[in-house]
Amino acid sequence: MFEQLGLIGCGLMGGSFALAARQAGRVRRVVGYSPSANTTRRALERGVVDAVAAGAADAAKGSDLILVAVPVGASARTFAAIRDSLRPDALMMDVGSTKRDVVEAARRALGERIAQFVPCHPMVGREVAGVENADAGLYAGGQVIITPIAETPPERITQAHAVWQALGCHTLQLTPESHDAALAAVSHLPHLIAFAFIQGVAAQPEGHRFLSLAGPGFRDFSRIAASNPDMWRDIFLANSAEIKTQLHRFRAALDHIEQLIENGNAEALVAEIRTASAIRAHWSPAQPVKPTA
Repeated sequence: MFEQLGLIGCGLMGGSFALAARQAGRVRRVVGYSPSANTTRRALERGVVDAVAAGAADAAKGSDLILVAVPVGASARTFAAIRDSLRPDALMMDVGSTKRDVVEAARRALGERIAQFVPCHPMVGREVAGVENADAGLYAGGQVIITPIAETPPERITQAHAVWQALGCHTLQLTPESHDAALAAVSHLPHLIAFAFIQGVAAQPEGHRFLSLAGPGFRDFSRIAASNPDMWRDIFLANSAEIKTQLHRFRAALDHIEQLIENGNAEALVAEIRTASAIRAHWSPAQPVKPTA
């Protein structure tokens, strides 16, 4: 049980965390701050927070649990703002989708207080943003990647695992570097492809007519293109090196399939599709992919 959650960023991720922690009986009081006064007002009205802080430092002050739920591009200034307000016993976590840049920002801004910070990435979310979409059930059954660093004491790591597990999450531990490499492949690249795909169709002379004819396949493939633009701008820039690596691999796979089509190689094309289909059929969230025959 934490006496006070200092919530910095009261949108979908932060708001859902506050609701889930309260529902699980893990926090007594929530003090929230968001740069948008409308966001914090709605958070108060919805019961996501008990009190509104005037700034990030005020939200951190007196809190024994702090969640930084801001776009990764805002991490550095957030850490700098709260450094001198941290209780010595406070546990601080984040929900950023990239980790190396966040860790570097934390080291620069927090100094010796870096030991209080446990970087985290909950693998949950929705295309819709905002505190009005906050849901206590968002994290239930989800996977949270915890990426401790050399300065993180073992007891802080244990504490972070316990917090997320109390919300019904499965936790797994990676280095920040391994996290960013993996997420570039299975999250960042798919979003980039979805954005580019929509633009590629819509920019054609008959693009809008084509879109009007789209069905369930288009809906399922393009769903993530409705995601938050500011958040994904920050992610693409922060993890650009790993995303470029994945883009090269994806282009090579596309070129290979294009060559098979051009050559009319039906047998090889079926083999490629069958392999991909089998991998996808055996995949499920937070589970290892089973080998295929």
